[in-house]
Amino acid sequence: MLKFLTNIFTWWNGATLNTRFFTWRNGTKVGEDQFGNVYYEGTKDSEGRTRRWVIYNGYAEASAIPPGWHGWMHHRVDTPPTKENYVRRDWEKEHHANLTGTPGAYRPDGSILTAASRPKVTGDYDAWTPGS
Repeated sequence: MLKFLTNIFTWWNGATLNTRFFTWRNGTKVGEDQFGNVYYEGTKDSEGRTRRWVIYNGYAEASAIPPGWHGWMHHRVDTPPTKENYVRRDWEKEHHANLTGTPGAYRPDGSILTAASRPKVTGDYDAWTPGS
């Protein structure tokens, strides 16, 4: 019951009922990424391009879209990643969402959000003074 009410009254936590209805009426499922986000394609827009949208798995966070799907969503490529044989290169890192503003965000020692104190300066830095 709580999940149903959450879907009715929140837009940032999954898809709303109107979005689900629109997707059911107009959308064709194109694929799903490793995070559980589901991608759809619909009718053409005013520019003649097909409409593309995503239903997020959990909170609606745009940085949760992997690079391959981001290119497809923004019409940079015509073929979605599920229909390509893309192999990640050795030097490429795994994609992860931007954690800024969440409990998983980076908080270095000395931050007001951590108990640890800032490490002492090593002394290998000489400050510039005018005229020296």
